Amino acid sequence: MTDARPLGADKAAFIAAARSDDTAQFAHITERYRRELQVHCYRMLANYEDAQDMTQETFLRAWNKRESFKGDAALRTWLYRIATNTCLDFLEKRNDRTPVPAELPDAGSELLYLQPYPDRMLPEDPQESVVARETIELAFIVAVQHLPPRQRAVFILRDVLGWPASKAAGALELTVASVTSALQRARVTMREQLPDRRLDWRSPATHELSDDERGVVKSYIDAHERNDLDGLMALLRDDLRFAMLPEQGTLTVTAKDAVDGWVAGGLFQPGHDDWRCIPTTVNRMPAAVLYLRTPDDPEYRLLNIAVLYIVDGKIAELTGFDATDKPWLSLPATL
Repeated sequence: MTDARPLGADKAAFIAAARSDDTAQFAHITERYRRELQVHCYRMLANYEDAQDMTQETFLRAWNKRESFKGDAALRTWLYRIATNTCLDFLEKRNDRTPVPAELPDAGSELLYLQPYPDRMLPEDPQESVVARETIELAFIVAVQHLPPRQRAVFILRDVLGWPASKAAGALELTVASVTSALQRARVTMREQLPDRRLDWRSPATHELSDDERGVVKSYIDAHERNDLDGLMALLRDDLRFAMLPEQGTLTVTAKDAVDGWVAGGLFQPGHDDWRCIPTTVNRMPAAVLYLRTPDDPEYRLLNIAVLYIVDGKIAELTGFDATDKPWLSLPATL
């Protein structure tokens, strides 16, 4: 992202609001940047709730630092600088915001604090690089978390948002040489973490689901609602990677192990075999919201959300998220 569309009127209005302590006008001007700043914080933190909090903290810091904005840079640039450093300050204080080794040998790591990002909260402009599907999908978000925080910030500013090195250096109070070095190291890590994914984020990005993806989601939902375990198994690649978050130790790397685990936990068995599902999208990925009704309950209750990564008509990765008591999903608690 560049400042190809600086809003001169915004700058003038912002400066006037800052000088007059006009909180209402300040909020009106900055609010239009909320969604893209929240996505930026999400990429830094991989957690939707933390991203919301840090975006709010960004606006608070912007108000407190309002007199420092002189209009030399675009307002968007100034806000991104504050948001980036707000996230870095948050990460510096937390020791639980790094991937943890998976219990399975050679299975990599787990990101227990990962949360899905509701598509309804993405910025509305589909042309902005901030909402490119390849840079909001779960695999990308997880891969970014393997970068040290400052290196992560450099990578996002440079390769995702398209900032020049000098601009990123200014935002992070680094030298251009330091930014260039950090970006080179970050790219190496990203190539290691995403060996089978598209890695050129400067070329045109995709946004919409394919017909193939929509078909698999429909079949996934149909299999649940028929309680058809064989039909569900047929949709999964043999080398399926499955995890249920935020629980640790749920990672499996074969379809058989995943299904065996579901059955062992009581799912698809009498008393836990009455499903209703809703198709949706999160992180610009196909997903299904799963509701389960038990024999003593008249209603289907929200259980989890299953996010699917589909390759050649099969589910290659399935990430489940506990959706109970999660109001930020804006999903009905019962059906």
